Amino acid sequence: MTDLPQLDTPVPVIDLDVVERNLIRMQDYANRHGIALRPHIKTHKLPVFAQRAMDLGAVGITCQKLGEAEVMASAGLDDILISYPLIGAGKARRLAALTLLAKMRVAIDNKLALDTLAAAAREAHAPIGVLVEFDSGQKRTGVVSVAEALDLIAAVKEVPGLRFDGLMTYRNTPLTGPFIQAVKDAGVALPIVSSGGTPGWDSTHETPAITEMRVGTYIYNDRMMVEAEAATLADCALHIIATVISRPEPHRAVIDCGSKTLSSDVMPGGKVPGYGLILDYPDAVIERVTEEHGMVDLSQSEMKPKIGDRLLILPNHVCVVTNLHNDVVAIRNGQVEAVWPVAARGLTR
Repeated sequence: MTDLPQLDTPVPVIDLDVVERNLIRMQDYANRHGIALRPHIKTHKLPVFAQRAMDLGAVGITCQKLGEAEVMASAGLDDILISYPLIGAGKARRLAALTLLAKMRVAIDNKLALDTLAAAAREAHAPIGVLVEFDSGQKRTGVVSVAEALDLIAAVKEVPGLRFDGLMTYRNTPLTGPFIQAVKDAGVALPIVSSGGTPGWDSTHETPAITEMRVGTYIYNDRMMVEAEAATLADCALHIIATVISRPEPHRAVIDCGSKTLSSDVMPGGKVPGYGLILDYPDAVIERVTEEHGMVDLSQSEMKPKIGDRLLILPNHVCVVTNLHNDVVAIRNGQVEAVWPVAARGLTR
């Protein structure tokens, strides 16, 4: 990626050719294995990329929060899964309103979330699909037993205006297949079995019961995906351009971006140090960040940047980084093609 001296720093830049290649590769994989692709927009939060995925063959999109879904539906995306339990009357009203704009489906793992969907269904303009989420080992949301799943499925089927569509999990693990089979063995038809997560995306087909995949990070990729061998450096589309603003000591530099630009996410397990990878100085370590400062340890780097030098940084966790910025710069062949507001940034409700 070419430095763009006209851009003030710190700034996130996106290589559109890499994005396109990533979108096509994932859609090709899904097509080849007969799996429906429903990309997660939480990584990019941009209607333009959500629509491009649809144009390439995605069956719909995934949003984590209602606010994201409202932005996407207003932009014309009309088949949306909210992969997150919704709780409360306010969320029920918002979900009901969304059914005017899009075919809606929501994941739940408890009866109170079901009550919220039931309230939405009473005001909705179309049936609302429901996926029952089960925990495949991540210890996050999701019912933890087949008995709980069957009980919740039966309850969904009793609510007017709701449609039981199947199961959902994050991520695909060795526990996924047996859980799905146990639900089927109980006589439950599963039109959809949806699995999420970019790590391990290329082994989704090894669990034949999965009918749909929800991947998000793949559109940009990041340092975590590279370390997880889900991507290569060449597959990474978003980088931060930063400027060296101080060299207080021979082996220390300070850059103009800290946790408000790079996030405070570190690599899982602590095996790889730092808050991002400086591409031209791979042995340098962004060892510490405060809000607006990034402290770089240069002691192991043979080459050392000067004050005023601009650095290209691959973030550790790109989904968080996107949410920290008002806009992103889209480039192609080293030239700025567009500057886009991050339409769904900060929408955590």
